[in-house]
Amino acid sequence: MTATIDPARLQFGLNTFGDVSHDAAGEPVPYPQVIRDVVAEGVLADQVGIDAFAIGEHHRDDYAVSAPDIVLAGIAARTERIRLSSAVTVLSSDDPIRVFQRFATIDAISNGRAEIVVGRGSFTESFPLFGFELADYQVLFDEKLNLLAEVLKEGPVTWSGRTRAPLTGIEVYPKTASGRIPTWVGVGGSPESVVRTAHYGMPMILAIIGGDPQRFAPYVDLYHRALDQMGKDRLPVGVHSPGFIADSDEEAHELFWPHYQTAFGRIGRERGWGPTTREHYDAEIEHGSLYVGGAETVARKIAATVAGLSIERFDLKYTTGPVPHSANMRAIELYGTQVIPMVRELVAEAVPVG
Repeated sequence: MTATIDPARLQFGLNTFGDVSHDAAGEPVPYPQVIRDVVAEGVLADQVGIDAFAIGEHHRDDYAVSAPDIVLAGIAARTERIRLSSAVTVLSSDDPIRVFQRFATIDAISNGRAEIVVGRGSFTESFPLFGFELADYQVLFDEKLNLLAEVLKEGPVTWSGRTRAPLTGIEVYPKTASGRIPTWVGVGGSPESVVRTAHYGMPMILAIIGGDPQRFAPYVDLYHRALDQMGKDRLPVGVHSPGFIADSDEEAHELFWPHYQTAFGRIGRERGWGPTTREHYDAEIEHGSLYVGGAETVARKIAATVAGLSIERFDLKYTTGPVPHSANMRAIELYGTQVIPMVRELVAEAVPVG
């Protein structure tokens, strides 16, 4: 396998949902401290040269962050170069105009470093919380993405649909200095979502949380073919996947396993999946979309995904479950100082990376 992507175009990000961590005694860390820890993690990511830091939105007790844009604003004020993003903004249960206004504000605080990743999300707690019907899941996302695309043009907005009153020549403020906020669409892997993303001319991030990442190659091809057929310029494709980095493969595997088991075991019980086993965990590390290990192991696995899918951005969800803050900080340091430079070298040299 050889890489085909220009290494100069590669970007590397980190994603977090603000998972509630545990302290040294194994007790849950209070929500305010978890949020402060996420800010510290974003600041460290900036210091070690990572390209983007993205925070997801959840409304349940195992995650501390329900308002990622507020946390991103706090990070913006303490950083200098890193891009600040959502991962994802659950657009179906949000207001596209408020989404734009919040991220335009982050863009101002950060001097032009804001970006948005919108998606439907993998949890549904926000629907009843904000008064939306799950039966409207599809139409809400379609219409709100359509409205957001209009607002992002930063001109007068004229729009009509089923889910809100029409708008006629409405200006939305504040405007950004550059006139644009980079906006990606997070896609779980349906062909319809891929084509929709191409229709709006937005970059695509594939959420790959299990199985061989190479199985998503047809979606990357479909996206590029759709852009070509619609007469649109080529746009970047990224991948979001979970993982964890420590000073050795053994340390990473053993430290991360109980936290992975806690998080995915709970989700599995909620969704009727089978139990989360060590055998499944090890198989995902070896053959699937779980990037766990020492720096070299994780770098080679990321490089294989970059080359196999011809992507231009890789975002690592660097923590899952109640991983201690200190271990997350070490993972961030290793990602920025060792993993990313190694991936760039592997891609630049076009050496075997499988």
